Amino acid sequence: MPLPNISAAQIDWVIEQVATYIERQRQTYRLRAVLLDRNQKTTMHPFFSASTLESARVVVLAGERVNNPPFYGELTEMGFEAGSLPDFAGMSAITFVNTVVSHGPYNKQTLFHELVHVVQYEKLGLAEFAAKYVKGFLSGGSYRAIPLEMNAYELDARFGTDITKAFSVEAEVQSRIDTGRF
Repeated sequence: MPLPNISAAQIDWVIEQVATYIERQRQTYRLRAVLLDRNQKTTMHPFFSASTLESARVVVLAGERVNNPPFYGELTEMGFEAGSLPDFAGMSAITFVNTVVSHGPYNKQTLFHELVHVVQYEKLGLAEFAAKYVKGFLSGGSYRAIPLEMNAYELDARFGTDITKAFSVEAEVQSRIDTGRF
């Protein structure tokens, strides 16, 4: 599905809406979220810093789903097709800064993927993460083509291939930032 051609002012508006939505969702779900348990920390420790593992919070929703952002209506008015926008209710988990919301029990792969996003937020900050996410979606044309997502999927595939082969997610994310690959 081709994406509409929108103005720089419209892009800035979308980025602002996305950042506001992320922060509101973080505040909402943070109230119910808990620290990673000992087993989760032990599994993830070879890949993430202690500070990332201590700052991350997780929540598993029961009988509810994360709603799509309220500004999706305005996006369809701009010419976006509803089917081209990411469907939050269909995602297994979503990260709002350092709060990971899951629609079902966590498995190692999903938790790893979402913790990559926690690191991306740590390195970029909320405003820059939102800007890179929106611009990545607009330039790539889909959720899977967003460089931040591509990075998380690549690293979680590497993790899934051999969870005994440690690597630094922080170093991998920083390398992407330093080389302009987000």
